[in-house]
Amino acid sequence: MPTVDLSSPTPPPDSLLAGLPRRISLTLPELRLVAERAGGAPLPFLAPAAEAGRSAGLESRLGPSRGAGDDAAYAAALAGLHEPIESLTRRGLLDAWGEPDPGLAGAVGLLATPRVAVDLDLNITGAQLHAWHRHGRTAVATLATADGLVFELGWFATAQWPAELARVAALPAELPRQTSALPGVLDLPYELLDASGEAVRSGRADVVPVLAGHHSGRVVADGVVLPDAQVPGLLGALQRESRGRLRALVADLPEAPDTSGTTPSLDTVGVTSWLLLADGWHALRPHVDTTDGRQEGRVEVRRVEPADLATSLAPVLAEVSR
Repeated sequence: MPTVDLSSPTPPPDSLLAGLPRRISLTLPELRLVAERAGGAPLPFLAPAAEAGRSAGLESRLGPSRGAGDDAAYAAALAGLHEPIESLTRRGLLDAWGEPDPGLAGAVGLLATPRVAVDLDLNITGAQLHAWHRHGRTAVATLATADGLVFELGWFATAQWPAELARVAALPAELPRQTSALPGVLDLPYELLDASGEAVRSGRADVVPVLAGHHSGRVVADGVVLPDAQVPGLLGALQRESRGRLRALVADLPEAPDTSGTTPSLDTVGVTSWLLLADGWHALRPHVDTTDGRQEGRVEVRRVEPADLATSLAPVLAEVSR
């Protein structure tokens, strides 16, 4: 397994995926057709044998069913899309013999046969985005959608991956940004974070001071132990400000090749999670503290920027390269 380095430039790739990032919008029927013409390449979210319409595979990756009415609307929208052969040919993505553009076919092929996989799920004030990044020897192919109807397919050299990860985490320009009540770095016991969050969500904010009292002197803000009286307000602000999340799951492929013709099974290596608060993204980093001679599960909540996503993923990707 090659080392995945998101910090150092790599030599220009010499494959069909060479060159600057290229992005193409494809409808679901177009994407299915390209995958079929590219040797039946399995897509990362959809089994090849899925029926027309919103399949179980797509459903499991894009979220649970929202009811019969929404499913009917989705089916109607899918049925109203252009015929894929005609639309792809008109756009120059299929040649006269019905073969897909070489770069397009190479990108779909890399989606099906990666060395490393990163699945990203975003929820920002109720809007969802799902992206699949697949790394090969010298290149990365990506697929992203917000509605399960229209997908963005992209491919680029590995050296450009950090910028593309930052693009996924970029916040909409119209999203208001405010000053957060949280410090730049908050470090607290996981048990306190979990229990206080559940209390606030269930309408029992009155028990948060009691929970905080059980962890006296264990909450640290910007490297300074926070006075116990300030902890309940900070925990409440953490829950009130929350308006989105980002989750990145990193996995690698088993070394044994999969000849079944289905989507390869991925071995999960780790998960990176961010929270969207009033002032932007905050990364969650679980860790274990043994300062007092006992093990305590803790969580660091650190303010980050979209460009920091590659850095956040680097330790997890390092596990893949071992």
